Amino acid sequence: MLLVTAGCASGPRDFARGPQFSPPRGDSERVVTTAYQEEGDAQVEGDNVDLALPPSLEGDAAAAEELSAPAPLAEGEGLSLETLEQMSLSNNPAVSQSSARLRALRGKWVQAGLPPNPTAGYTAGEVGNDGRGGQQGGYVGQTFITAGKLKRDRAVVAAEITRAEQQLVATQRRVLTDTRHAYYQALLAQRRVELAMDLLQVSTDAADASKSLVDAEEIPVAGLLQTQIRQENSHVFLQTARNAQEQAWRRLSAVVGGPQLPQQDLEGDVTRLPTELNWQEQLARLQAESPEIASALAEMERARRALNRASVEAVPDISTQISVQYDAASEYTIAGVQVGMPIPLWNRNQGGIRQAQSEVTAAERNIQRVEQDLSQRLADAFRSYADAQVTTAKYSADILPRSQRTLDLVRKGYEQGEVGYLDLLAAQQTYSQANLAYLDALGELWQSYLLIDGLMLDGSLANAPL
Repeated sequence: MLLVTAGCASGPRDFARGPQFSPPRGDSERVVTTAYQEEGDAQVEGDNVDLALPPSLEGDAAAAEELSAPAPLAEGEGLSLETLEQMSLSNNPAVSQSSARLRALRGKWVQAGLPPNPTAGYTAGEVGNDGRGGQQGGYVGQTFITAGKLKRDRAVVAAEITRAEQQLVATQRRVLTDTRHAYYQALLAQRRVELAMDLLQVSTDAADASKSLVDAEEIPVAGLLQTQIRQENSHVFLQTARNAQEQAWRRLSAVVGGPQLPQQDLEGDVTRLPTELNWQEQLARLQAESPEIASALAEMERARRALNRASVEAVPDISTQISVQYDAASEYTIAGVQVGMPIPLWNRNQGGIRQAQSEVTAAERNIQRVEQDLSQRLADAFRSYADAQVTTAKYSADILPRSQRTLDLVRKGYEQGEVGYLDLLAAQQTYSQANLAYLDALGELWQSYLLIDGLMLDGSLANAPL
């Protein structure tokens, strides 16, 4: 029974708290060489390795799982970006999915450090010899895990937990970026409806003026027909703008993850240009803060710990058994002890060590791939941002004021019969195209800016963590 007790005590006594893990030191080549010096000799370095549940699980990551839903919105109250972000983090299924994966790994971490259960049973021998009951009794047994394998197993899972934490952070970033994209798209759609209504009013005023001029026989009927066509086109543009606004609200509702949001005014000014970005600063920020790089680094650490674990796989575990029997022939109570272990003669986990070694190399190369991929994506987004910034600044400072002034002057001259209807149509066309181009540039500017600000992370509903 002492052996059974000792066997049960070989595992961790406290699953919520334990000694800290000291990660392997040195580069991966040194770790690989140490673990794979000889195929037949398993290395038993780091027997004092132990690992507790990473404390970060009890902090930010745990709090992210318990975000409360915002209070119901008052009737007619405008939605702010901050409210939508809170709703998204609470309701978006991608965040819940990543949190569930993290909780699953916590359970895996607990299970990985548990020792094997003891065994117990009935044993009998020489039954029926000389018509007697023979030797009958019971036994208990325990397998002892050697070379700190349980601690190394937990070390591997702890690296998986770190990677899952970074994936949760990345998912939250994706959700916030998607929410901000959808918010500004809805804000732009709202502005397009306002512009369409303004254009409809302008074209209606022009049609009314044309009718008055036709009645006064100052312009031909063709002028009235042309302005009426422009008026009908403005009706179509207003309807399509409203359709686009409905689509933007549906997309916003999908990202938020809650019930269908009723259309209402959004707080914010889409024409307020964002802070100017610098390429070198954004590149340095991306390399320092990207959860994708942090996740790749955690995967490399997991591969190194897996190699450390594979290096001791061939160290034999010890199986023990103690039995107590009553011998009916001699009327003695006898005891037996059995200790055994496998002999690592042919299987020394050579293939497992080679596999773990290759996984370390692949994980290192993956870090380089992620860094280069992020730089490439940032270059594309920054080009779009720079182009849109120049366009919006030019339209805001020069083109829009001039087109507005031109339209006002031409419309006034047309109403007084001093300007022809073709000039009025041209001024309306220029004004309409300038405003639409400005809104398109604003949409491109905010999309690229938010993608850069969100560390190149978006598509929360399309990108599930591996």
